Amino acid sequence: MRNRTSAPTGTTARSARRLRPTLAWAALATLALTACGAEKPDADRSPGSRADSAGAQQGVAFTEMLQQIARQCPASAPPQAPPSGPAHTSPSGERPPSDVEPIAPTAGPEVELNARDWCASNLHEQRIAQALWNLAEPTPAKVRKILNDLGYIDERIHDLKQSGTATRFLLDLRDRGGRLCLDGSAAGEQTVVDKCVAPATGPFTPEERPA
Repeated sequence: MRNRTSAPTGTTARSARRLRPTLAWAALATLALTACGAEKPDADRSPGSRADSAGAQQGVAFTEMLQQIARQCPASAPPQAPPSGPAHTSPSGERPPSDVEPIAPTAGPEVELNARDWCASNLHEQRIAQALWNLAEPTPAKVRKILNDLGYIDERIHDLKQSGTATRFLLDLRDRGGRLCLDGSAAGEQTVVDKCVAPATGPFTPEERPA
């Protein structure tokens, strides 16, 4: 007697037909979820990690801004100190009574900043002073916003506080071993931005500010 494979019953055939579309829809749903995940890589990232990423990007942009300004300056070297030789005499051989022999500085930006930082400081001073010159009622919040707009990040802005009608601040501009910082006072047309000296490494602790 020959064995014959029995044909599927009607119920079994209908179940198989229903199963195939169900599996197909499940596969499509899985692919759709995978695609959504690929399109939104930040969906599962915490607010803290996104903030860290934004801060890192700002830090990179700040460093690039410092280097772009520094590229307009000479290579690192001590700035030229004022002459310290004997005072010049007049053609008649007489020394002018007001002629005073200059004394070479022994401390401060003149001797502690290299040529690159000295030059870069002048460029930073100019762009910051111009931006603050016409600022009405220079509050710390307004000054911070202008500094941020110029590319100076919050991590490098120190001691931002009101002092009478002015707002004072310090900027840490150390880069590539330099010691440059700026001491600013935003006061409209009386705005002043001066260079100062910070430690080459470690926390930002500039030289003592005048009262």
